[in-house]
Amino acid sequence: MARANAVYYANHDPFDDFVTSPEISQVFGEILGLWAGQVWTMLGAPSHAILVEAGPGRGTLLIDALAILDRALPAFSSAISLHLIETSPRLAAALQTKLPGAQIHRSFDDIPVGPLILLANEFLDALPIRQFVRRETGWVERYVANGAFVECTTEIDLPPHPVGTVLERNEAAAGFVNRVAGHIMRHGGAALFIDYGPSRSGPGDTLQAIRHGQSAPPLIDPGTADLTAHVDFEALGIGAVGTGCVVAGPIAQGAFLASLGIHERTAQLGRYGSPEEAFRLLAATQRLTAPEAMGSLFKAFSFRHPGLPALPGFSQ
Repeated sequence: MARANAVYYANHDPFDDFVTSPEISQVFGEILGLWAGQVWTMLGAPSHAILVEAGPGRGTLLIDALAILDRALPAFSSAISLHLIETSPRLAAALQTKLPGAQIHRSFDDIPVGPLILLANEFLDALPIRQFVRRETGWVERYVANGAFVECTTEIDLPPHPVGTVLERNEAAAGFVNRVAGHIMRHGGAALFIDYGPSRSGPGDTLQAIRHGQSAPPLIDPGTADLTAHVDFEALGIGAVGTGCVVAGPIAQGAFLASLGIHERTAQLGRYGSPEEAFRLLAATQRLTAPEAMGSLFKAFSFRHPGLPALPGFSQ
């Protein structure tokens, strides 16, 4: 999975195959931008802070976020340094043109020290996973070879489950979250992840491929489709707590965005546009928040330095 996705992102524009929340509505980026601005204020409005987006794609989220922050909280814009984590050379080159003031990194390890505000929308789901299958003889790990799944015995200690059970482990996501949490514990700040998956850990094969907006067999033409898997929020939360951070969520994306004012902002924008534009904005917000659309499957998950109070949109 890791190699196939690396090839895919290096040679494709992923937004030809799927559409993320910032591409659906500008209000999504605005809401997350204002969230970042509120967190900066809660940090004491430091004269220097680091705003990071992991997996920025085309930069749409940050462009919308910074536009509203320039108007609503200009002091924030002058206080932050902007950093993007992007491994695709194609996307990095385009981002440098759209966001010339940003520094682009291939790894979080290159982020400088300082109070951190991190945003990551649909980032963790694209990181590589490992799959384990319970067979009569014990647990085996599933690999890909010559366009097919193969199974090899594993020494990894896994809990007992019925034969046929599939367990997934996302060590790349856990490592990323733990590095971010460690930075926050040393320098202060908070992180917000929005991604899809269940609230609790559980078994199941969630690996899927998306090509041209449709599900596709994950082993057909590797490197030509985006591979994703559900995020194990519970496991990531346990890891972040282990560093000393305070974890909140996951909560449904719809409830999170509603608590931050997405419906009010949508209505406000609609009053200044044509009826067609107002309808488009309303439909986009409905898609982002309705339980039957993206509102329930997608979750908001955060962690913060223990010196900060509850973050906007979270009750704890």
